[in-house]
Amino acid sequence: MSNVRFATALHILTLLELNREQFLSSEFIAGSININPAVVRKEISNLRALGLVESKEGKGGGYALGKPASKIALSDVYRSVNDLPLLGRSNTPNPNCPVGRQINVHLADLFASADTAFLKEIGKITVEDFSKKFR
Repeated sequence: MSNVRFATALHILTLLELNREQFLSSEFIAGSININPAVVRKEISNLRALGLVESKEGKGGGYALGKPASKIALSDVYRSVNDLPLLGRSNTPNPNCPVGRQINVHLADLFASADTAFLKEIGKITVEDFSKKFR
C-alpha cells in the first residue's frame, strides 16, 4: 500500500506544480489519478499536515502547493507516506535454527543500507525536477 501512496502523493504534487496558477479540486485530481476523490482528500490531508499542500475554501477554492516545488525533495514525499523499509519486513523465524536466530539482525542492516541509498538518490530530485518530464 505504501508504494501506491507514494505514487498517489507524487501524482498530486506534480499536478499541483503543473497547474500552479490555480487551485485544483479533489475531483479534478482524482480524475487524473483515476481514483476516488475521498482517497485524494485523505492523501492531501497528510500532505497538508506536512506543509506540502495548502487549501482554499469556497468558490475557486481547492488545493495548491504549500511551498515551491523546488523545495520539495522526493525523499520528503516518500517519507511522508512510507513507514516500512524499502525491502519490506523481516519475518519471525525459528530461534532454534542457526540462520533463524540471526537473520533479522542481518536483514535490519541490509534494509537500513537500502533505505539510506534510496533516500539519498531520490533526495536529489525535487517535485519541480520530476514535473519537467510532463512539459
